[in-house]
Order: sequence, then C-alpha cells, then structure tokens
Amino acid sequence: MALLVVDAPFLLYRSFFALPDSIRGADGRPVNALLGSVNNLLRVIEEIAPRAVVICFGAEDAPYRVQLYAGYHAQRPPMPDDLRWQFEAAPALYEALGWQVEASDELEADDLLGSLALVESAAGGETLILTGDRDMYQCVNESVSVLYLKQGAAGFETVDLEEVVRRYRVLPEQVPDFIALRGDPSDGLPGAPGIGEKTAADLLLAHGTLESTIAAAQDPAAHGLRPLIAAALTEHADALRAYRDIALLRTVEFQRPADNRTDPAVGAAAASALGMGQLAGRLEAA
Repeated sequence: MALLVVDAPFLLYRSFFALPDSIRGADGRPVNALLGSVNNLLRVIEEIAPRAVVICFGAEDAPYRVQLYAGYHAQRPPMPDDLRWQFEAAPALYEALGWQVEASDELEADDLLGSLALVESAAGGETLILTGDRDMYQCVNESVSVLYLKQGAAGFETVDLEEVVRRYRVLPEQVPDFIALRGDPSDGLPGAPGIGEKTAADLLLAHGTLESTIAAAQDPAAHGLRPLIAAALTEHADALRAYRDIALLRTVEFQRPADNRTDPAVGAAAASALGMGQLAGRLEAA
C-alpha cells in the first residue's frame, strides 16, 4: 500500500471555487471548501486504499522564493475571507478523520510533499502525491507518482514516469530546468523570452540541463542555436537560474509517517460540529 500525501492548499482552493458558497455550516459561514476537500479525499482513499494519509499545509509565498524573484505569486489575488477561515478550520477536521497533518510557515506545501516522498522511497515504500501543481512532476520516479484530480469530473489521473515524459518530453529531474526556460504563469515566472514549451524541451533534450544550455549559448553556431534564442539565454541567464531555484523543491526532515486509517466516528462528530450534517451522516453510516 502506498503513502498518500495531499496538497491541502490546492484541494481547498479547488473545492472552494468548484462548490457554491451557499453550502453553509453551523454559524452560517460557507463550508464548501471543507466539504469538497473531504469528499474528494474520501473518494480517492476508497479507490487506492493507502497505508497512510498525510495532508500538507505551507506558506502561500515561501520567503526564499520571493527573495529569488519579487514577481513570484505577485499577480495572485488575496485569499477570500470565506476561504481563509476554512483553511484555519481544516487541520482539526482532517486530524479528526484520522489523517496526519504537517505544516510549515517558511516553506510551501510542495516542499513538504516532496520531502515526504523522499522519506517513503528511502524506506522502500511508494508515494502518491495528490496535487494540481505540475512542479511536483520533478518528484516522479519508479516509486512516486502524482495524482491529478480531473477537472469537472470525479476521479483522477495517475502521472507516472512515462506520463511525465509524454507530457513534457523531458525527465522528471529536468522539470525545474524546463519550468525556468518555459516559464510558469501560475507562479508568475516569465521564463526566457521567445522560448515556449516545445523549444524548452528541445533545448533540454539537446543539452541536458539549464546550465549546459546557457553555456551552449556562448557559441550558438557550434550548437545550432538560433541567434534570438542564444541572446535570450545569455541576457537572462541569472534570472533563469533564479527561476530554476524557485521551481526546485526544498527538503524538510521527516520521520516516516506511521500507518493511519480514516476514523469515521470521530470525523462524523467534527463534521457535525461544523454544521456539515450530510457528511456526518455518511461517516456515521460508514
């Protein structure tokens, strides 16, 4: 059985915007993000039967990433108040359901997810990372896959090593270099001017790494680089290195998570206290 590690910010945001805010709890405030996230997790758990569930929270904007590039996440709107209070209530609800919760004020959830996958792999286990962040493709290997929730439908897609290569044409370890070259609009990273997804993959297939690609730009004719591409790589070299560092996950020390199981009885009481009667009823029936 695999370890399931969950990107809590992704799941809560997705649920908040997927479900109407008319879903309200005991005090009249919306509980759509809480309800949607739990329902999604229960469906995934039922299908994959993980040995344990760990749900990760982190900083919205890790300080080290903002220091590397001031525009990181700069265009993202502030978290809605109706979602913020659900973020605050979520850890206690998840723990009541028997799931382990991990959090950091300095690092983002993706750093914690990747670190837990490393710990599980070192112990000989398998990890499934539930997220919507394609940066996490860098973690994929023979023992780690990404679960991608389908948009507008129930269920998920499994992104394994073969699927990463099919989607991006690069290996998982090249994903931070790929993001640096192509950019990442969701994170506010512009990438290299004039270099899109196809060119970024072509460059990495030819040169292996961002650093080797930048080096090749010093002699574009010898490496078959178009002048405009070589100029973009040379003129923006330091910025591209910063973008790669932003995309590269940081490592956190963890103990291997112990096995855990969903606790329907305690979870039902917590759901009932928040005013989610139907969810509480389903859990009690389980």
